[in-house]
Amino acid sequence: MDFFQGVDAALASVLGLLIGSFLNVVIYRLPKMMERQWAAECAELSGTVPPASEPFNLVLPRSRCQQCGYQIRWFENIPVMSYIFLRGKCSACGVSISPRYPLVELTTATLFAFCAWKWGLTPTAFVWAGFSAALLTLGLIDWDTTLLPDDITLPLLWAGLVASALQWTNVSLNVALWGAVAGYVSLWLIYWTFKLITGKEGMGYGDFKLFAALGAWFGWQALVPIILMASVIGAIVGIAMKFSSGLREGGYVPFGPFLAGSGLTAMVFGPQSILHAIGL
Repeated sequence: MDFFQGVDAALASVLGLLIGSFLNVVIYRLPKMMERQWAAECAELSGTVPPASEPFNLVLPRSRCQQCGYQIRWFENIPVMSYIFLRGKCSACGVSISPRYPLVELTTATLFAFCAWKWGLTPTAFVWAGFSAALLTLGLIDWDTTLLPDDITLPLLWAGLVASALQWTNVSLNVALWGAVAGYVSLWLIYWTFKLITGKEGMGYGDFKLFAALGAWFGWQALVPIILMASVIGAIVGIAMKFSSGLREGGYVPFGPFLAGSGLTAMVFGPQSILHAIGL
């Protein structure tokens, strides 16, 4: 790494810490915002008036302790540093703060630093940093809630096509377009085949959209190694959780986190490296 690569990576990592702090907000609030919207729509269809509630979005209300409701001050919300300063506890009630918050911030900083190191401070680094932030967010939301919000999957899909059209990725627009089509249709076919055979739903429509987005970013040729890695690791994790009684109700393991992890692996090491990693 030369001097300028180091400077670019350092600047990007600082931005990544800030973005990572925002991603923590998105991961926690976006599913709740979706639930509120669904509740409001159900109330409207049933002709009832939903009870009034305070605004709840990505900006309001200000961050609070989930245990005691203490409103977090700005200097208690500095990425990573505040967690260390507070020793991982709320300053009001002393309840432990999940270490996932600083881990998300550090992971985002690392991914942003990698993008800047590899591509410099260029539009290519910018779009791949956005790609990595979106995948990290989707993976954690799906793990927590088994939801893959359209508010992220669809912009990620379109961003891949636009980045390809602007030549900010090394995938041509034609290959990216067919990658998106192949990604969606392949999982759609698997979904319906599984449902017709078993009568059960093996995955959600969000998985189709996420795989389509990965096809748009990497091209149709990368879909096989990505789905293989996601399937192998997902199966291993699912078996381990079953033996450790860690499966959630219904024995369901969301597939999105493994697709997201495979996408990030493909970004860092290249899609073909996945085949080597799993012995193919």
